[in-house]
Amino acid sequence: MRILSISTLFPNPVKPSFGVFVGNQMRAVVARDDVDLTMISPIGIPPWPLSLRKAYKRLRDVPEVSEAVGLKVYYPRFTLIPKIGGDSNPGRIADAVLPLARRLHAEKPFDLVDAQFFFPDGPAAAKIARELGLPLTIKSRGADIHFWGQRPRALEQMKDAANQAAGLLAVSLALREDMIALGMPADRIGVHYTGLDREKFHPVERGAARALVSAMPNLGIWSEGPLLVTPGALIPRKGQRLVIEALKHIPDARLAFAGAGEDAAALKVMAKRLGVADRVHFLGLVDHEVLPHLLCAADVLVLPSASEGLANVWVEGLACGTPIVIPDIGGAREIVKDDSAGRIVPRTPEGIAAAVCELLENPPSQEEVAENASRFSWGLNASNIVHFWRDVLEGRPISSDQQLMQA
Repeated sequence: MRILSISTLFPNPVKPSFGVFVGNQMRAVVARDDVDLTMISPIGIPPWPLSLRKAYKRLRDVPEVSEAVGLKVYYPRFTLIPKIGGDSNPGRIADAVLPLARRLHAEKPFDLVDAQFFFPDGPAAAKIARELGLPLTIKSRGADIHFWGQRPRALEQMKDAANQAAGLLAVSLALREDMIALGMPADRIGVHYTGLDREKFHPVERGAARALVSAMPNLGIWSEGPLLVTPGALIPRKGQRLVIEALKHIPDARLAFAGAGEDAAALKVMAKRLGVADRVHFLGLVDHEVLPHLLCAADVLVLPSASEGLANVWVEGLACGTPIVIPDIGGAREIVKDDSAGRIVPRTPEGIAAAVCELLENPPSQEEVAENASRFSWGLNASNIVHFWRDVLEGRPISSDQQLMQA
């Protein structure tokens, strides 16, 4: 199969961890011998003078085509209008990608156009698929449905793309139901669970892992006391404020935030105001090579997001033998099926604190926790998406078995 896949969230030479989970999936696809994949990752650059800002100046250094992230990727530029231009991004992405897509299609025809996010990638890929006369598939991952699905202009584009698509994917059964509730065609939506790098994410004895990360000077993790880890961007949707409030009710516990973002300064002020600043550590962005050691060292992973499809870090935490405490959102009940995986809790400081205290008092073994992630791998993930593409091209309907391909 010749697949043209489009993803605005994808690793590049300047930001190799950006969209690393999509990169992992596509590297696993390329490793097979039954797919000829062409990957296009459009990069948004705003007009001058905003383009002179440090973050965008670095992105301008990304080459038009590169194999630095483990597979060949094209990086065309589109005009990004920060803050106010989100709803209109798909049109600008399509206009930027179409000349390249037409040229590559003329050199060696594609069989299918694929989008790895529903917005803005889905509507952009829909226009490209129409122009090339090819079938379309789109994958949804969570925020693309939960955030953009609340914006009328974006939702209209998403529904048009969904109706054009020959096949759709969701990262959880719960997200599939959310897509149907938005008016997307149920008979075309399959479920495609995330993968897992099993060589990186596996249990390492907690004490040994804690000693290792506490010895890393760039982390500065405490060597003693219960350790809670909250990974993810420091943004309001991830709910880090709730974890800081919960910490007041968890004596002696230490909290490490692994991530960076716009909420960092406000979270530091909050921790100081609540008198827990000496027990909260802001690690900043944690390298993906270090993250498994940090997760193994943690007694509990806490992530009280307002919305998720099925967070990759839930699975990564479990694979390291670390129980998770998460709200009843997205695919939470597809991951936390019993107490060996952790707890599903109300999205309140009190609910979080009670669950964490339970797990600290009666911790499941790391091996028992890790068993909950045994069904995930990038090899299986790649096999399932290739199976889905093949079924779309051969006109086979998405059956209930396919909807639960990795369950």
